[in-house]
Amino acid sequence: MFEADLKGRIFFLTEDPGLVRSQLAGNDLAWVPAMKLRDDISTDEITPAYICYYYDETLGEFPYLGLKCRDEFPIGRGAVKRGGFVASVSGKRRGKGSSREQSPYAEMCAGIKLVVAESIERIYRENCQNLGILTSTDFSILDRVRRGEKIPVSVFTDGEGEITRGIIEHGGLFNYNMARLAGRVRLTPPATPARPMTLGEKILARRWVVDPAQGKVGVAAVKPGDEGFVLTDIRFSHEYVTPMAAIFFEQLVGKDAKVHDPGSILMFRDHLTFLPEAMTPERVKEGLLDVALQLEKKQREFAEAQGIRLYGELRRGHHGSEAICHSKILESHALPGHVIIGSDSHTPHAGAVGCIAFGVGTTAIFNSWITKDVRLQVPETVQVVVRGTKPVNVTAKDFMLEVLRHPYVKSGRAIGKLVEYCGDAVEALSVDERATMTNMTAEVGGFTGYVAPDDQTVEYLMDYREMSRAEAERHCADLASDAGAEYCEVIGIDAAQIRPMIALPGDPGNGLSIEAVEQPIKVDIAYAGSCTAGKKEDMDMYARVLQEAAARGARVAPWVRFFIQCGSQDVKRYCEQQGYLDVFRKVGATFLEPSCGACINAGPGVSKTREEVTISAINRNFPGRSGPGQLYLANPYTVAASAITGYITAWEPGMVLAEGGGATR
Repeated sequence: MFEADLKGRIFFLTEDPGLVRSQLAGNDLAWVPAMKLRDDISTDEITPAYICYYYDETLGEFPYLGLKCRDEFPIGRGAVKRGGFVASVSGKRRGKGSSREQSPYAEMCAGIKLVVAESIERIYRENCQNLGILTSTDFSILDRVRRGEKIPVSVFTDGEGEITRGIIEHGGLFNYNMARLAGRVRLTPPATPARPMTLGEKILARRWVVDPAQGKVGVAAVKPGDEGFVLTDIRFSHEYVTPMAAIFFEQLVGKDAKVHDPGSILMFRDHLTFLPEAMTPERVKEGLLDVALQLEKKQREFAEAQGIRLYGELRRGHHGSEAICHSKILESHALPGHVIIGSDSHTPHAGAVGCIAFGVGTTAIFNSWITKDVRLQVPETVQVVVRGTKPVNVTAKDFMLEVLRHPYVKSGRAIGKLVEYCGDAVEALSVDERATMTNMTAEVGGFTGYVAPDDQTVEYLMDYREMSRAEAERHCADLASDAGAEYCEVIGIDAAQIRPMIALPGDPGNGLSIEAVEQPIKVDIAYAGSCTAGKKEDMDMYARVLQEAAARGARVAPWVRFFIQCGSQDVKRYCEQQGYLDVFRKVGATFLEPSCGACINAGPGVSKTREEVTISAINRNFPGRSGPGQLYLANPYTVAASAITGYITAWEPGMVLAEGGGATR
């Protein structure tokens, strides 16, 4: 019988910073439910972006450095490791946000072997399992840890599928995959009879690995709960993740080993190309810039050795990259019906053209270099139906802020689900706008999001891939949910009732209509960019507002720093052709080359103090995500209008924008 030896202390991540500090000082907490645990702990808080420059055991010095308890950050470097903790406990939605496996790896290297929480986000939970960290939502297990008992691993595998159970018993994904490839583990394909399926289920059924030795792929049907491996069409990673995955690959597979099918693997240098401009002098003195630059070097060397295509940074002396990974995957690689995995939680971006694209952690990526497949359990599907005609100044971003504040999503019940976006209001959106919705499925906590291919998709493939209509239609054929397909929840939204929204600092689910804001909110920074908001149509929106302002002689408010950052060189060329770059310069905006930049606290547009206020079109605003300041999310129109007025302002067609918050019709 497999047993877990969990001798050590229990660390309760409470809202009270005093209780956290007391535990770090050596005092065990006699926790009772009245002591509120921190909910919504994001991976940005477990390992802030700058911590992820490390990709080895050094990470054990850093877990929870970004954990915000009330208004304090009570955990310092090395504190968790010195504390002798074996278990870490928190509230709802543990591990939301970024797919960075550095978070559970940092916890593991600090001694944490067990994570207990009321609910746990999908990617974070899988990353824990892949590394060999145990997870549970059963708080009664803590009594057994206190008593120092050896706990049967079956406690952690009860109710799990065949594969998840095997991964936990083998102590991680790599050990399990080696047993699978050696024939010591044989999987039984699902025997699900033919049934009406959602589009997501159909795609997974078509790519289901039946017999890897014979290359047999595809089953008649799948249903929620079926567990197996799915063959991927594209696997990609970026410089935050590739080096750690490469180290795992070289240590566990072999220094001279070759990845499987390098032509279907892509790598990106897109996250840290502006880092020298954003890093504080204190961090530079700590040597973090030198550490971060090693990420680029390791990825480049690995890609070259393996014959993998790398979308790199611009020539020396010019910050920026060829493209943000999500932008380029959608523009140039994703096809309807594809299965795509990426080392980033916003991989669902590509679901805008009707593929199943989802984020995975480092261990899953490096294992896919060996097997070309990825493990999953078929999720239930949530259908989001947006109907009606939206106001002109309402965008897909507002749709998503509305979805994110829905009680079903806010309560965490959408975690790990497939999310199908449909309805006439979604059908009316361009593929660029649909990508905003599928991208932000990461904030929903969903497994992935998608929109069924249609005429808009055909036109997109003809435009971006230069396909003939016949070829584009062939790619989109037979990709729709069946009549009678089952949904665990249907969320209905009336587009006509939505008004331009913002999300208050701290969480994308803090949405409200700008009309409901009682006092003017003065802004210091306006940031227009990222994968979510750096597409061609986003640029159209910024330009529409700024062209109207420029025509009246208006400029960016003197106290506002306004940055516009595109998602790819293709988008930049589009802006040049449309004359947008001249408009942006004329009003006083700073245009930036493609990069994740400020969205991950690594480029122009980050705040420097807690008092600074940013209005941003990015996808998430967790504490510390883009600097220490107060980060509000909004649609592209609102960001551009707010840059001109200096206050958060919802734009309307024909509005006269003026510095100082003035805006008239």
